[in-house]
Amino acid sequence: MGTRTADETATADATAQATTDTTADTTAEEKDETGTTGETGTTDEAGATDEAAAADDAEAGDAEGGKPAASGVGQGAGAVVSAALGLISLSGSWVGTVAAAREQLIGQLRTSTSASVATQLKEVYGDSWHTTAVCGGLFALLALVVGVAVLARPAFGSPGRAQAAWIKSVSWAGVILGVIGLLLAVLKFSDALLALPSA
Repeated sequence: MGTRTADETATADATAQATTDTTADTTAEEKDETGTTGETGTTDEAGATDEAAAADDAEAGDAEGGKPAASGVGQGAGAVVSAALGLISLSGSWVGTVAAAREQLIGQLRTSTSASVATQLKEVYGDSWHTTAVCGGLFALLALVVGVAVLARPAFGSPGRAQAAWIKSVSWAGVILGVIGLLLAVLKFSDALLALPSA
């Protein structure tokens, strides 16, 4: 019985030792996996934070430098000016009114009372009408040039930077108004539109 008890005791000790070693190995592996996972997650989060900070710094630098803002402001102002010039070419301007009145006054001074009706019409009213057409055509031409310049500006600027949609729309409006104004100016100057009555 003494031998059997000693064997059982030795077997129990060996089993307990094996269980302890297995538990220790499992715990060590879990610690290694946990440590590796934690380090990887920390590294990924740190990298993402650094990239976001770099992007914010780049955007802030661009805004402080003023290049994109200045470019957008300039193009927007040009588009509005183009549309305004196109409207002026169609509706008339103070410059055209003054020039037409001056031409009419010159015609009255140069035309004698004994001149024919056709001559008086041409000198007093015809020349002033043509002057109005010329002024409208100049404004239309300016609207067309400014509008085309704004639309063509991105081709000579920073590559990959898109032009705002409202700038394109207003610029195209200025170009269209300029074309219409030029057409009307040519028709009025050539007496094809609203010609003087025949005497």
